[in-house]
Amino acid sequence: MAEHNDLGKWGEDIACDELVRQGCTILERNWKMGRLEVDIIAALGDTLIFAEVKTRADRAEDPLDAIDNRKIKNIVAAADTYLRTCDTPYYARFDLFAIRGTHNDFEVEHVPDAFYPPLKSYR
Repeated sequence: MAEHNDLGKWGEDIACDELVRQGCTILERNWKMGRLEVDIIAALGDTLIFAEVKTRADRAEDPLDAIDNRKIKNIVAAADTYLRTCDTPYYARFDLFAIRGTHNDFEVEHVPDAFYPPLKSYR
């Protein structure tokens, strides 16, 4: 596995640990449907948390800069697809995780409810 893939998996492990500490149940990791993907899907009560994790070894770089409007639209489309397939009455929440550093020295930034899904305009 490429080094950046190892770093990404490690960051996702850290994010899962944080969600579990908060009382969440991890339902899926790296859920995919076609071109859509969600890093982590977790449940907390009647809410499904769709979490995107960005990990950078360089502390000077902000991992959250990688979350642009296109990425948000893809996360929302994946969440919509997942919710339609599970056909259960869950609320959706979109969380972001930024992991900076290395295995021995790192920091975690968790942004719960980081954004609302963008609305489509029908004109």
